[in-house]
Amino acid sequence: MKVSDVRAVPGFISVATILLIWFVVPVPDGVTENAWHLLALFVGTVVAIIGKAMPIGAIAVLAITLVAFTGVTNDNPSGAIKDALSGFSNSLIWLIGIAIIISRGLVKTGLGNRIGYYFITLFGKKTIGIGYALALSELVIAPVTPSNTARGGGIIHPIMKSIATSFGSSPDNGTSRKIGHYLALVSYHINPITSAMFITATAPNPLVVKLIADATGANISITWGTWALAALLPGLVCIALVPLVVYAIYPPEIKSTPDAKDYASSKLAEMGPMSYGEKVMVGVFSLLLILWAGVPAMLFGSDYAVNTTAVAFLGLSILLITGVLSWEDVLKEKSAWDTVIWFSALVMMATFLNTLGLVGWFSSVVESNIAHFGFDWGVSVVILVAVYFYAHYFFASTTAHITAMFAAFYAAGLALGAPPLYLGLLLAGASSLMMSLTHYATGTSPIVFGSGYVSMENWWAMGFVMSVVNLLVWGVVGGLWWKVLGYW
Repeated sequence: MKVSDVRAVPGFISVATILLIWFVVPVPDGVTENAWHLLALFVGTVVAIIGKAMPIGAIAVLAITLVAFTGVTNDNPSGAIKDALSGFSNSLIWLIGIAIIISRGLVKTGLGNRIGYYFITLFGKKTIGIGYALALSELVIAPVTPSNTARGGGIIHPIMKSIATSFGSSPDNGTSRKIGHYLALVSYHINPITSAMFITATAPNPLVVKLIADATGANISITWGTWALAALLPGLVCIALVPLVVYAIYPPEIKSTPDAKDYASSKLAEMGPMSYGEKVMVGVFSLLLILWAGVPAMLFGSDYAVNTTAVAFLGLSILLITGVLSWEDVLKEKSAWDTVIWFSALVMMATFLNTLGLVGWFSSVVESNIAHFGFDWGVSVVILVAVYFYAHYFFASTTAHITAMFAAFYAAGLALGAPPLYLGLLLAGASSLMMSLTHYATGTSPIVFGSGYVSMENWWAMGFVMSVVNLLVWGVVGGLWWKVLGYW
């Protein structure tokens, strides 16, 4: 880590926040001193993440250190360090880390690009068709790319830029509105939707699963298949709407693109036939999806059920044995190891905030304030989700946002009478869909925004419109779908 990685002002604010809560703000009635002190460390950590005081992995190491040395979870030093490191034993964290490593194969073999160009050959006659081609490409690779940034910014965005450039659409020449402006907005707004459709489509989703399980005493443990089935219909409806909504608000100047299919075909021709590595990747992805969806257990009984994280390890093992990925590739996948570290720290802190009763106390405060208005649970849930969702204007990290607010808002909704699985699925969807709002909402947004095709004014306007559309679809279409499925 370089000295330039440390930002003094956000770091000072983070430390000051910890000291203020720890020493100045009185401990509320009904809250233990240890719980309050852990809250101080937790809030300070979130502030440091939001302010980017240091890389998030480094912040996580400091958080683990502080929990271990302050003894806020355990008076015994040996117990304290075990508590501080307990997040590393969470299998969902390793699911995401290993899946990120597996997704490296998409880039290494070129399979991600092949998928994108293939869909453009099918739907590329019209500009709106290219939008759908990019959307379908995102959807196909989403289940096995837990980094929405790698998926949207590293795979889809370069394809989108090459298509726009081929039509003479460039920010440098003032021709963004030809086609690039439209494709940039479509490709970006698909990214939060695909992230909401699978547990393995973005890193914080397993945290949501754990927080729901903790809040319900493990009565609700959302599986990969349950999440995917629940998000299937609302997700597909949202994906179908994005190219149309963007087209209605910001129509491209070029509406017919007969050359796009030829361009994509030429790119596929350059790539040649599918390589050995690509074929292995297709086989591994198919195997992962079959096992994650629980197909063996459905066909042959519960004795054939497999653990989701074990399946990820199986996929990685196959890629290593076949030589598609090398051990050097595994070691070089910094984002995976970074995710395991920061994720473990945040899960550990969130877990002990719940164990020490702080989440329960805060959720009761939220619940009592909403209950004061006398609304039924339906209206109360609308208020809760809206506040939770639009608070993301103040966050540059979905992980920090979820860690800071999800557990308390979910518990408050339960106390207000909302059906547990309905509320969990709605908040889970909102936790990804909120990435649509700003140009700093998640790692993908500064990449796409930074390409210069979309002004900040257009970005925020489109973000708000899509936020309303997505929330309505997830709440109404999703709610009805979950009713049909018997989830509430």
